[in-house]
Amino acid sequence: MKLYTPLVENMKLQVRMNLKAKCVELRNSEETADSGAVQKGADFIKAYALGFEIQDAIALLRLDDLYLDSFETKDIKTLHGDNLSRAIGRIVGKEGKTKFTIENTSRTRIVVADTKIHIMGSFQNIKIARDALISLIMGASPGKVYSKLRTISSRMKERF
Repeated sequence: MKLYTPLVENMKLQVRMNLKAKCVELRNSEETADSGAVQKGADFIKAYALGFEIQDAIALLRLDDLYLDSFETKDIKTLHGDNLSRAIGRIVGKEGKTKFTIENTSRTRIVVADTKIHIMGSFQNIKIARDALISLIMGASPGKVYSKLRTISSRMKERF
């Protein structure tokens, strides 16, 4: 119901689950006002399927400048075995501290699913978070990444 309600009642879309093809089908109805409602609905369902929380995915329906970006750790650097698990450990940090710090300073949401990393946010904020994640994958210490994020966040505060 948490997936169904925003799509049908707020966006006025028609939704059905095709069990044979194992996909969710969306289409406009007569009451649909927004021309990009189907695309927003598809992004909403994709975000939920990638692992974002339902409240974060609902933000895709409400705001126009939110995007999803996905990449794999092997796109940045080819890692295997213990080296790969250490890189993912650097990204997540102790009890998720590093991931939450990157999310809060860059105003994004991050999902780490095995070797795939998914980021939701505005275009500029995704770039900030992605640069921080890439430096962690390449082997930078979390302290060095924190200091870079601190300078970037202070610049962002000056701009607004």
